[in-house]
Amino acid sequence: MLIDSTPTILVIDDSAAIRRRLIKLLEPLNASFEEAENGQQAWDMITTTRFDVVITDIDMPVMDGIELCRRMRNNEQTRSIPVVVVSSLDSEENIEKGFEVGATYYIAKNDVYTDLFNVVEELLSRTKRNSNHLIMVVDDSPTIRRIVENGLTAAGFKVVTAENGRHALEVLRDTPPDLILSDIDMPVMNGLEFCETIHADPAFSGIPFIVMSAKSDRGHMNRMVQHGAASYVCKPFNMDALVIQIEETLSNHFLLLLKEKERLETERNLVIASISGLISALEARDPYTKGHSEVVGRIVSGMVGLTGAGRQEIQSANVGGRLHDIGKIGVRDSVLLKSGPLTDIELSHIMEHPRKGTEIIKNIPSLRDIIPMVHYHHERMDGNGYPEGLKGSQIPLLARMTAVADTYHALSSDRPYRIATNHDRAMQIIYDAKGTQLCPDCVDLFIKWCEKNPEDAIITSSPSVAPGFGLHLF
Repeated sequence: MLIDSTPTILVIDDSAAIRRRLIKLLEPLNASFEEAENGQQAWDMITTTRFDVVITDIDMPVMDGIELCRRMRNNEQTRSIPVVVVSSLDSEENIEKGFEVGATYYIAKNDVYTDLFNVVEELLSRTKRNSNHLIMVVDDSPTIRRIVENGLTAAGFKVVTAENGRHALEVLRDTPPDLILSDIDMPVMNGLEFCETIHADPAFSGIPFIVMSAKSDRGHMNRMVQHGAASYVCKPFNMDALVIQIEETLSNHFLLLLKEKERLETERNLVIASISGLISALEARDPYTKGHSEVVGRIVSGMVGLTGAGRQEIQSANVGGRLHDIGKIGVRDSVLLKSGPLTDIELSHIMEHPRKGTEIIKNIPSLRDIIPMVHYHHERMDGNGYPEGLKGSQIPLLARMTAVADTYHALSSDRPYRIATNHDRAMQIIYDAKGTQLCPDCVDLFIKWCEKNPEDAIITSSPSVAPGFGLHLF
């Protein structure tokens, strides 16, 4: 038995001999067969009995196969039933007409011995497989929603639709789908916002998300993938190709990849939690820097978010900001907490913390993407920073952002060797450091972040920087 459950197949032809021949070919499927001698008789049966596959001739009395296909495709209850046309009318015109009205396959009668069994077996397998999956189609165009819904139901999928991201979220909470197929450009909530919202919610983040868009620009689509999309398809698209793409996305292999991704994310979160504990222990040694890493992470991730980056990049920026000073675990308290000037030896010792931080995280695969933030956040635009003395654009962008956030919070916090400055003065010092110590573009981005997030800007009561203060922040 090739099919687990007993499928029901309707065979339609005005010749009883041909009907018997077709049924004989399909007997190994162990299916249940019904027969009809014309389209009208078949239509009466189809509207009262559920069939898994319909096999029909074209040239028949009363109602031909073309009209039967048309009726089936225009009826919500029958449009999902796959139809195989088996006909001696195999001209290009007839074949095209058959597909236009919704035939799934078109087989010439001369080819039934070689093709019919394989075609029907595949349709039954697909229908059984796909009927277990609910697809959500999100598009503001009723026409697109209808076309895609018809195509997916014809492939055996269950389908639910929504007209924009917000509507989709409402439907989603009541009926979680197995896969989401969404347009990008929609009112109320567009596809980007919808995708980000979905993947920020642990309850729905594992749902595969395929993007439909008329924009074929590779950069635009890659950005969508960064927002959490599994893949994309450009409009206008071929329905058969879309069905195949959906089936591949829902395959066991892809689900295994999702599980592996979840495992790696869990591992990453555990590692981050462990290292964050070390950071907290580090900051507990120095009451002046308590909460510093959390603030830097929040600022850098906020800056990255303003660039239009995806959820994953924003999360990585937050992690990198939180762990940027992890190397200070290896700095002696006598140096880290010293209130007076540092000796040359002590200065060299504390300037090793970026290298030490890199050594701590370099062998953790899930943290490799934040190494530049840890290793290069004390480099300067003029090349006078450390540990490598990089200059300008040689410094990784995230490290330049981290330098700005690090500088701001250091200025706004009391340290053993100076008192804090207020927000306005800190902003002026940062602005004056554009092009020498700090990246001008990153400073501008930071200012933009402050304007958008005034409640997150750290304002202290100290009126100015302590005498003799300079931008030698460790």
